[in-house]
Amino acid sequence: MHEAVRQMLAKYECQRVEDYAQALREILQEVALFGLWRAKFFDKAAFYGGTALRILYGLDRFSEGLDFSLLRPQGDFRLERYSDALEKELAAFGFEVWVELKNKAVPSAVQSAFLKTDTSNELLVIQAGEEIVRQIPAGKQIRIKIEVDTNPPAGFGTENKYQLLPVPFSVRSYVLPDLFAGKMHAVLCRKWKNRVKGRDWYDLVWYCAHHPAMNLAHLEQRMRQSGDWNNQETLGQGQFREILAAKIAKLDVSQARREVAPFVSDQRALEVWSREFFIAVVERIDVH
Repeated sequence: MHEAVRQMLAKYECQRVEDYAQALREILQEVALFGLWRAKFFDKAAFYGGTALRILYGLDRFSEGLDFSLLRPQGDFRLERYSDALEKELAAFGFEVWVELKNKAVPSAVQSAFLKTDTSNELLVIQAGEEIVRQIPAGKQIRIKIEVDTNPPAGFGTENKYQLLPVPFSVRSYVLPDLFAGKMHAVLCRKWKNRVKGRDWYDLVWYCAHHPAMNLAHLEQRMRQSGDWNNQETLGQGQFREILAAKIAKLDVSQARREVAPFVSDQRALEVWSREFFIAVVERIDVH
């Protein structure tokens, strides 16, 4: 095992198959970020979303994909230009991972790709042990989705966050009030048909507890872009709180709890969830 990978693995307490799989996924995510930094990707883009919140800011739940936004709209951006750099850097740390571009049937400003690898092989790389590896079905893959918004809404700020492993490097990220605005847009406007993404609500609670400041102007820009705020007037704090209260009133709390449960280590954090709980929690949001 590469020494840097050994150090990265040391922060996890792995006993079950699920523990090793989550640790492996996060190590691959962090090495991929390093590969993108080496390829100068962060000269053009910023990291945001749940994985950014976990890796850079300490969110206490697991996250699956890597979400990025270009710093400004760029119609000729091509995510595939970074495929070789990603595969090369992951290989340098002992991982056999390939990049598969996702071709969308419907044109979209969001470009997507998957990092893919054989789960059993990579668990052996991190020395999970034969008794763990035998429990993995043959051919099972780890898939890490990468998405880049090539037409980002205006009004966000960024900062450089420094990582020490696998080697020291920097990641350009949205600042926290704008990250919160992006998450609030997901809470209010995500189109998941009749399903509820409990991870959005878990993250909302985390923001309210740790970083409650939210950039309302950036939320408005996101809602205008998605067609969820078409008024000529500016989105005001009172209107925002009315929309959020209406969303909570319709929330299927049980479904939200079930969706997020596999990503949370301490299930006790979900026991208090109710509509009344969320109504109380969102009062802490510092809108500016």
